[in-house]
Amino acid sequence: MKTILLIGLGRFGRHCARKLNELGHQVMAIDVREDRVDTVLPYVTDGLIGNSTRADFMKTLGVRNYDVCIVAIGDDFQSSLETTALLKDLGAQHVVARAARDVHARFLARNGADEVIYPERQLAEWTAIRYSSNHILDYTPLSEEYAVYEISIPDNWIGKSLVSLDLRRRHKINVFAIKQGELLITDINPDAPLRSNQTLMVIGKNKDINKCLN
Repeated sequence: MKTILLIGLGRFGRHCARKLNELGHQVMAIDVREDRVDTVLPYVTDGLIGNSTRADFMKTLGVRNYDVCIVAIGDDFQSSLETTALLKDLGAQHVVARAARDVHARFLARNGADEVIYPERQLAEWTAIRYSSNHILDYTPLSEEYAVYEISIPDNWIGKSLVSLDLRRRHKINVFAIKQGELLITDINPDAPLRSNQTLMVIGKNKDINKCLN
């Protein structure tokens, strides 16, 4: 469990608050708007109305005590930048800031952000890849080239074993788990025939996986 300071409770911030609550973390949520704070109160440990660009307010939060500070402000870049810089000035351990554009990311990094995230761009990339093939169900990038995919089993693979398909040699794809409903099987029997109610968790280069599935 981590202690997290979440600043900015627009749509992105609210989704973060709900997910962090599901994962069992302690979250202090901050926004200048009372209605936004009220909305997330069921999902957070505590919520405060306040201006995160004001040093006197931020000093009362004890930002050094949080494992992670997330700046989720999306509609006011100047406030996001000032908040990020102020967090680092006050000794925040790890600051994650939201950016909409590359130029924003550069300024945020120069002003104290330890990590910069691009929710809109990342979702756009996920959507493009997810729907580039009928067999891609989920996708998690690991680098510019490599990613983890969850894929449904193509019809011509059903009934065949991983040994006979020889995906590593033929397509440079590594299967590291099989999902069957809620069950994740990591101790794979490579000789067992694949079934239509299973999905494969694979890792490899994006170009190799997409070439194989298309």
